[in-house]
Amino acid sequence: MKGKKDAKVLVCLSGGVDSSVAAHLLVQDGYTVVGAYMKQWSDSKDVGGVCTWKEEWRDAQRVAAHIGIPLITLDFENEYKDNVVEYMFSEYTKGRTPNPDILCNKWIKFGFWRKKAQELGFDIIATGHYAKIEQTKTGTYELLNAKDTNKDQTYFLHQLNQEQLSSTLFPLGEYTKNTIREIAKKAHLPTAEKEESMGICFIGKVSMKDFLQQKIPKCPGSIVTTAGEVIGTHDGVAFYTVGQRHGFAQDGGNDPFFVIKKNIQTQELIVGHKNDPARFVKEQEVVDMHYISGQEPEFPLQCKVRTRHRQVLQTCTLFKKNNTHILQFHTPQVAMTPGQFAVLYKDNRCLGGGVIV
Repeated sequence: MKGKKDAKVLVCLSGGVDSSVAAHLLVQDGYTVVGAYMKQWSDSKDVGGVCTWKEEWRDAQRVAAHIGIPLITLDFENEYKDNVVEYMFSEYTKGRTPNPDILCNKWIKFGFWRKKAQELGFDIIATGHYAKIEQTKTGTYELLNAKDTNKDQTYFLHQLNQEQLSSTLFPLGEYTKNTIREIAKKAHLPTAEKEESMGICFIGKVSMKDFLQQKIPKCPGSIVTTAGEVIGTHDGVAFYTVGQRHGFAQDGGNDPFFVIKKNIQTQELIVGHKNDPARFVKEQEVVDMHYISGQEPEFPLQCKVRTRHRQVLQTCTLFKKNNTHILQFHTPQVAMTPGQFAVLYKDNRCLGGGVIV
């Protein structure tokens, strides 16, 4: 990588405080910085949601002007629709629960956007993610947990590879969120007091069920307990997630049910109470394994795992049997959700991960 004065950095300016501070820190650190706003979604005739991209774009413009860097706008709406939105509908139709943020990072931010940055002559891309990158003595790039463990975003970045990490900067990795806010206020950044955006960006305040029903038709079925008792009906298993608290209490009781399994063929939604033995899983198959190092580890691998963002790391052993990867949990787990990702960690390093089946 070139020296700081020679390296041209394209930083993602999303209009939020994190990316604003990331750009500010890079300028302070001596890099030649250009901001880029990525337009990924707008009001769509095919799929409706609540889009605020114009407001975010204006905030990105204000930040760029304040810190004295150019801002370009890159349109990846078609790529986002094809690689993230369509994937999402496809997965829900199959009865799985996808994670669009992971696919957005893999295909859009560190795929199409990174390629465009290279075409424009930039050496490095940077984002406001909370994560760290370090290069080992052997030249391998590692993805490390952020200092702020509550904000750590390595779960969403675990699909990155060596080439992507070699030309990426995460300026916020050594900071806590509170410190980022303080830096933003001290630098008088226009987004210093801006609230954090939550949820999936292109859905907004529309409920997930209403959003999905634009392309996934209702398919009523039975709600069945693990004992085989039918206790109600639903509009379609596609609209439910394994582990979700159903809220339907039998006979008006207060003990809620949780979704344990979805049968896409029969449209049965299998539910059980909190302590139902069927909720607990000792082993879980994962597919499409990706390793950040580019190399498979030696098996069995003793490591830790997250099967959802912000879950406390769970101790496990990863086995490979006849090209099948099996996670064996030291403590039985709940809410193994097909379509979600199991992400592996060891010694503060994110190793990669795979898809839960």
